[in-house]
Amino acid sequence: MDTISHKYRDSIMRMMAASGGQSLVTDKNVHQIGNPEILPYIDRIIEENLLPGSGIRGEEHLGELLAASQSGEPCLLLLEHYSNFDLPVFHYLLRKIPGTGQALAEALIAVAGIKLNETSPAVSAFTEAYSRLVIYPSRSLEIIKRNLKDPKELVAEIMRGTTVNHAAMKALAELKRSGHIVLVFPSGTRFRPWDPSTKQGVREIDSYVKSFSKVCLVAVNGNILRLNPEGEMMEDLIYQDRVIYAVSPVMDCAEFRAHVKHIHHFREDKKQAVADEIMAQLERMHEATEKDRLASGAV
Repeated sequence: MDTISHKYRDSIMRMMAASGGQSLVTDKNVHQIGNPEILPYIDRIIEENLLPGSGIRGEEHLGELLAASQSGEPCLLLLEHYSNFDLPVFHYLLRKIPGTGQALAEALIAVAGIKLNETSPAVSAFTEAYSRLVIYPSRSLEIIKRNLKDPKELVAEIMRGTTVNHAAMKALAELKRSGHIVLVFPSGTRFRPWDPSTKQGVREIDSYVKSFSKVCLVAVNGNILRLNPEGEMMEDLIYQDRVIYAVSPVMDCAEFRAHVKHIHHFREDKKQAVADEIMAQLERMHEATEKDRLASGAV
């Protein structure tokens, strides 16, 4: 199976040429608007590899969420995370929904880790196609703490992360009440089968749920860009597959948190309990959808 960097080398070179080059993230550019010049290149990659039968189930729930966001309610989407193409394929399929699809795609703001901006110009070009709010994730900070040996460099990077996250939260406060739907991956990273911890919800996700009004969960089944255990992001492997997103009904965030705290009243860490319940519900949705997907002949 081909790597994406090899199979689509020419397209990636053109994407990099069209990139605005905002790779370094500071507190001044945490909200980054999608670059429409790059999107067609990614769409063509998706079109070549997305099999018939791909789509979004429960799209009517997304319409309800959009209406709520347009009325001023802070609205949240929580997606499973298997691939760096989870967002691109979702965005592509959103735009195929008759009537509301384009508005849904334009309303979407993805919370993205700083690594996607700063890993390489190629990765940054893919990332740049979509509107996003860049943060310094706790997982990234833990990696930095393990790898940076110079105390001065470590302190400087921690301060940088704090500054970026402060600016991101300030921007989020404005964005979530201005008709946008904020997309977050509650695991904080792509699932790696050899590392079960990557499917655990991050504790910080409770803060998002607490500060929003409405939420939908989205299970992701199928994957056209799969992890390469022996390579970096641009060495991920491109596949043809049937990809299905299953969307839950709209839930009230306050009611959801109250329910979780009630059923997990014995747990000391209620924040982690909320994250764990989100991941458990996503897993149930995923398993139910996967049975149908495989029965229809998915890869």
